[in-house]
Amino acid sequence: MTLAALTPDLVAHRPDTRTEWWRHAVIYQVYPRSFADASGDGIGDLPGVTARLDHLVELGVDAVWLSPFYRSPQADAGYDVADYRDVDPLFGTLADADALVARAHELGLRVIVDLVPNHTSDEHAWFQAALAAGPGSPERARYHFRDGKGEHGELPPNNWESIFGGPAWTRTTDPDGTPGQWYLHLFDSKQPDLDWDNPEVHAEFADVLRFWLDRGVDGFRVDVAHGMVKAPGLPDWDGHVAMIDGSDGSHAVDDVDGSGNHGPMFDQEGVHEIYRAWRRILDTYDGDRAMVTEAWVEPLSRLARYVRPDEAHQSFNFAFLAAGWHAPSLRRVITASYEANDAVGAPTTWVLSNHDVVRHASRMGLDDPTHRPNGIGHGDEQPDAGLGLQRARAASLLMLGLPGSAYVYQGEELGLPDHTALDDDLREDPAFFRTGGAERGRDGCRVPLPWEGDAPGLGFSPTGATWLPQPAEWADLAVDRQRGREGSTYELYRAALRLRRDENLGAGGLQWLDSPAREHVLAFRNGGVVVLANLDDVDVALPLDAEVLLASGPLADGVLPAATTAWLRLP
Repeated sequence: MTLAALTPDLVAHRPDTRTEWWRHAVIYQVYPRSFADASGDGIGDLPGVTARLDHLVELGVDAVWLSPFYRSPQADAGYDVADYRDVDPLFGTLADADALVARAHELGLRVIVDLVPNHTSDEHAWFQAALAAGPGSPERARYHFRDGKGEHGELPPNNWESIFGGPAWTRTTDPDGTPGQWYLHLFDSKQPDLDWDNPEVHAEFADVLRFWLDRGVDGFRVDVAHGMVKAPGLPDWDGHVAMIDGSDGSHAVDDVDGSGNHGPMFDQEGVHEIYRAWRRILDTYDGDRAMVTEAWVEPLSRLARYVRPDEAHQSFNFAFLAAGWHAPSLRRVITASYEANDAVGAPTTWVLSNHDVVRHASRMGLDDPTHRPNGIGHGDEQPDAGLGLQRARAASLLMLGLPGSAYVYQGEELGLPDHTALDDDLREDPAFFRTGGAERGRDGCRVPLPWEGDAPGLGFSPTGATWLPQPAEWADLAVDRQRGREGSTYELYRAALRLRRDENLGAGGLQWLDSPAREHVLAFRNGGVVVLANLDDVDVALPLDAEVLLASGPLADGVLPAATTAWLRLP
């Protein structure tokens, strides 16, 4: 096939002249327990992050998003928060958090912190007070406590399932030892859901926002942003919830199947009032403070409601992540995303990996590169590592060529795959235990980073300790092995981020280009750059007289190889 005759096609998105930083930023996700360990205990911490911020500056990102570091019993890796205004000793102190924010700002980086408003830890003071106070108390009204069904209340109040597997209800025990009421938890039993119909909950989180804004953070990533408000009466529902629904690889878009959670516990109208209230708080602070929602919502037109002018600033585009390695799906997702978000004046926020999904270097090496298993382990299909990395590099260069904002998950700039052979007895994800091992869970994408190929623990910790073992092959992917090495994934990301900034691609427009190869090759113009992504398994001829600015893999003899993306300048 040839791309010699690229013809202008649909203009999907026009350039954006607005200057707020979050509209065009590349934001790097740090998962603190696995980024860098300064204390030597094998668990990453805030001083470790601070010491490695130069890496992010060298990489060329604009901001850092920190996954939770709050005080927590760590039943779900910190997403079970016991105190929203303190740092867990595992990660350091409030002074360490202040030092991290200050150092990031010195280096020109913005800082976004995680907010977990759907649920607390069962060790949070509120929940402990609710257990002590008993049925009908104001303390229990902050959560979803209900009497059970059945003759003796022995059945859960409804049939909802936990996203981590098993029932979404756990029964309490009264002080006299008899069975008591039930409480709702969409996730683990140690993560009771808050009742957002209660004004005390609203007031508490407004104060939490101000606490961290006053300490200088530049915004928030909102966990389970579509889940806080439940349908009135908590009605039964016969559907199934999961970390990501629809992992069947289907390719529809604005009737999207594969990027949303469904049911009366998600995407209720009341969540939007919460975001309007929070937006009013953020707008009282200077510096364009921002809010990004983790909302697994479909269709895209419904997701766009979270980023209307008086709500959040960004919302992760999980439809793009869910499309996988499939050119027609990606084209439809990209086009529909711009249509939906442009209608409300919001940027589109691209993402390929995070702490909740198998890394795209592994997903794209599966026999079906649109499949999204919740973890990969012994006995499961093992990805083709070489093919997965080749496709992942191409997908990343495609994403970074798109107008809007983009999120990079720690280690994807190194081309890290999941740890797909992790021993099950080392796993910590509650999803693994609640499903009896049917879902391997998310530990494989959370393994500590490799910084130095020849150091114990690959340089993650001064003692060589790591809370999860690193695959031996990660030594060759360590930062020091890739820095300065021509063709490395790390240098590809650095070059892409530099060119993205120089060419102002984040604020650019997108016009699709048509060719006979459109079913397998994505081609578009963004300002002065033409992006070509070959998702086929055969090579295609490049346009004549094309100047290659950057490519995800080697090019030769005017050919764009299979599983390769190139940024070009055309005459």
